[in-house]
Amino acid sequence: MNEHHPRRHKNLIDSFKDAISGFVLAFVQERNLHIQMFAAIIVIAFSLIIHVSVVGLMIVFLLIGGVISLELINTAIERLVDLITQNQHPLAKAAKDTAAAAVWWFSVIAVTIYVIIVWNTLMD
Repeated sequence: MNEHHPRRHKNLIDSFKDAISGFVLAFVQERNLHIQMFAAIIVIAFSLIIHVSVVGLMIVFLLIGGVISLELINTAIERLVDLITQNQHPLAKAAKDTAAAAVWWFSVIAVTIYVIIVWNTLMD
């Protein structure tokens, strides 16, 4: 970076546009994001049908947000690794697999919590 020209921050609207563009690009290109968004719609609809409490719904939205956010981070890591090397390398595989594991692990926890919320709602 040139010392005479400090980096200028984007304006807020451009930052939002970039974030939305990144989400749309990931959504168009990533099958897992399609699956997760479809599952999110089903989960929200089912939660409303069985009258999950407001607190339960807030937890559901946090869990959905967590899974989708981790999937976006996973996608970013996969693309960065692919940018750095197209060759098969144990560290590249480990980076991709570990990022995918983060999504998987949070998804397991999210499903477990959702089952508890549904069970509690249906038993009331």
